[in-house]
Amino acid sequence: MVGNPEPEARGSKPEQPEKPRPRSSELGTGDSGLGTRSLPSTGLMAVDLHTHSTASDGSDSPRRLVERAAGLGLRAIALTDHDTVEGIPEARAAAADRSIELIPGVELSLEWAKGGMHLVVLWLEPGRGPLQDRLDALQRGRDTRNQRIVDRLTELGMPVRLEDVEAEAGGGSVGRPHIAAVMVRHGYVEQITEAFDLYLANDKPAYVGRDRLPPEEGIGLARQSGGVPILAHPHTLGVDNRYEMADLLDRLIAAGLQGIECYYGTYDQPGRNGMVALARRFGLVPGGGSDYHGTYKVEIELGMGKVGLPIADETLDELRAARVSP
Repeated sequence: MVGNPEPEARGSKPEQPEKPRPRSSELGTGDSGLGTRSLPSTGLMAVDLHTHSTASDGSDSPRRLVERAAGLGLRAIALTDHDTVEGIPEARAAAADRSIELIPGVELSLEWAKGGMHLVVLWLEPGRGPLQDRLDALQRGRDTRNQRIVDRLTELGMPVRLEDVEAEAGGGSVGRPHIAAVMVRHGYVEQITEAFDLYLANDKPAYVGRDRLPPEEGIGLARQSGGVPILAHPHTLGVDNRYEMADLLDRLIAAGLQGIECYYGTYDQPGRNGMVALARRFGLVPGGGSDYHGTYKVEIELGMGKVGLPIADETLDELRAARVSP
């Protein structure tokens, strides 16, 4: 997504008086308009705002996740499991015993034809609420999808029992990483990444789609529920030019988007620089996190990502200021 050549400018877009943002022709350099700015070069971040536990597709229990984060010296951690907040009470209890802040959250998959659009929602409390009430339906959609994936694998000559996949998930929400882990145990593939590359990723033989919320609806429900919606790992969007990114951000900001994940687990320094510049130009908070999944993504370390993540406490303060009462 990050490029160097300066593309030709195009016509100006209307100004947004409530929240001034750049015209598309002012986005900076590179295919996505990602400019550069200076960032600290330290490794361990003070906060990690994107993590997963056994409540969805991580390998650490919510308690163990918090214990590890506290042991690493993190000041705060957000638990953002896929389509569920069921791990929050356990994580919160663990955080209460240690000097670390637990931020309740969730990660949503949204409708987007060009690639994968995900939304991290911070400060989403368990219980009833506009978004919370929709999570049950999203979970049911996952259950249906998992059965269809298992059926496809059987048709491909790799029988996998759903009971084994559910056991791998340990009572949490079942996802493709759990299916991949069972495939490794059966000897169908050697690694979880191989299972995705050959069978489970988009457009692969065993891939099955599922119901997702439209972007505006997901963002709107997050705001109505008191959450702070952040566009996660934007490199998965499949957006390959800055003008399309500008149009997309205008659309999502109008719906209530508050931040964009700039400090992501696999982004190098130039990539982070460009994303921070883009966020600032659009009036968004540059958030981020490791996207830690434990043994399901062995290359991603909690609090560090893959290449080191300098996220300061000030980022958390900015996001906290974006909260609204449900």
